[in-house]
Amino acid sequence: MPPRRRPVSPNSSTAPLRDLAMPAQSPPVPLDDVDRQILVLLSKDSRRSQRALARELGMSAPAVGERIARLERLGVIRGYGVHLDWSAAGFPMTVYLTITAVQGYQQRDLVEKLALIPELEGLDIVTGAIDLLARLRVRDHLHLRQLLMERVWQIEGVQRTETSLSLVEIGPKNLVAELLSDPSDDLAREGDPA
Repeated sequence: MPPRRRPVSPNSSTAPLRDLAMPAQSPPVPLDDVDRQILVLLSKDSRRSQRALARELGMSAPAVGERIARLERLGVIRGYGVHLDWSAAGFPMTVYLTITAVQGYQQRDLVEKLALIPELEGLDIVTGAIDLLARLRVRDHLHLRQLLMERVWQIEGVQRTETSLSLVEIGPKNLVAELLSDPSDDLAREGDPA
């Protein structure tokens, strides 16, 4: 079957990513040791009270509250969330889907259509032989088959997909704690010729 092509209107850009709303990169915010400690403690338990944080940091609760409010205002803290056990919630399968778009197809339209799929957990535009990498949550193989056949493969602009099933998920590491705990350790390791 020949690839589906969508006519390009005279007003549309020939650069498929030009019209995509790219997230603005925030300038780095200067963080001191106390800011980093607060971020590490909150990453371990975001429900920890300001009073508990203050005790652990040797500060007053209002001072900790001001620090947290500043970090939120500057966009360093973007939100607080819940970590689910997806198996317990009925969606035990993680599926990675590589997607190649029809050449010349507007990726903005493709991204918008994929974003409507409820099972879509994340979508990245990537470099290399593929165009998009999607992470999906499904109940079982039947759910995956229905999702591919009735939703994904019906989207205009999808030329090819490749599906990979996650066999074992290694729990996410606390990246905040690993990157922000003690930046002086990173500098010491960089200078060490070991």
